[in-house]
Amino acid sequence: VEHQKADWVCIHRQICQLLIPVRTSPPFVLSGKERKHGREELVKRKKHIIDLATYTAQEFISGGRHQEAIPAALQALRFSTEVYGSNSVELVPSYLLLAEASAGAGNLQEASKYLSQAQWIVLRTPDCSSAVQCQLHRSLGLFCAAKGEFHEALYHLANDIYVASSTFGLKSLEASGGYFHMANIFFYQKKVNIASSLYAEV
Repeated sequence: VEHQKADWVCIHRQICQLLIPVRTSPPFVLSGKERKHGREELVKRKKHIIDLATYTAQEFISGGRHQEAIPAALQALRFSTEVYGSNSVELVPSYLLLAEASAGAGNLQEASKYLSQAQWIVLRTPDCSSAVQCQLHRSLGLFCAAKGEFHEALYHLANDIYVASSTFGLKSLEASGGYFHMANIFFYQKKVNIASSLYAEV
């Protein structure tokens, strides 16, 4: 009951009406053209639910309400799997959201599981976009930092900055997040000069 309440408050109330046409079976007697159109509309609806669930999860995480973000992120993952398949690179953002929400809620084991799944998908996708690779390295860096593994965290954040700089340019906005998180780690380690230099770079 507690999980159902959390799910209702967090995401289900927002997508409940959207689920009706998604879960309703189409009429049996349809022409080939109507069936194709129906499938296209169904995919559009599912993508809309993915966007809404992703946005909702991000909002909860930004507000520090990590536990409440989990049901929304799970819905995003569920519908992404339905639309793109269980091994598609399009699932990575949902896995990373789940990892961040789980880590923020104090469940590092769950976060590690989601990060491993995202990493596995990226590794087996040779043409994976730079944006997704950056997201993955940044998430891995923040996860390692949360565990106090600062050397590993800096390694992943350096990879984040490298991929972002190679793709978008050294002074790109995309690279600034990696610098910022690196600066935070150095500041925490009381390496103030390095931290200040990186903050200035941001």
